[in-house]
Amino acid sequence: MATPTSADLAAFTGQDVSADQATAVISVVTAMARSYTRGKGFSAAGEPSEDVAAVILSASARLLADTSQIIGQRSMGPFAVQLRAGFDGWSVAESYVLNRYRDRAY
Repeated sequence: MATPTSADLAAFTGQDVSADQATAVISVVTAMARSYTRGKGFSAAGEPSEDVAAVILSASARLLADTSQIIGQRSMGPFAVQLRAGFDGWSVAESYVLNRYRDRAY
């Protein structure tokens, strides 16, 4: 699997997405994944391995869900609800994949 495209992201989410916005989101998440693994899991040409590409796709879908990344809170009397942003770091499953490539001190 090559670097995910805007078409891949639209198919994954099942929604119409702006190609420009999807490309920007994928670029940001790809850069974060490359930094997290210190470049491991990517070919010399910059293409991610299949499992890293899957992480990029799933994390991009979460970031695309709320690109503002603003946390909001609403309250009424004694009740309150907090609205979280769509992307709040790697999920547990994504971390397992990325940690396979990351050099870590033990």
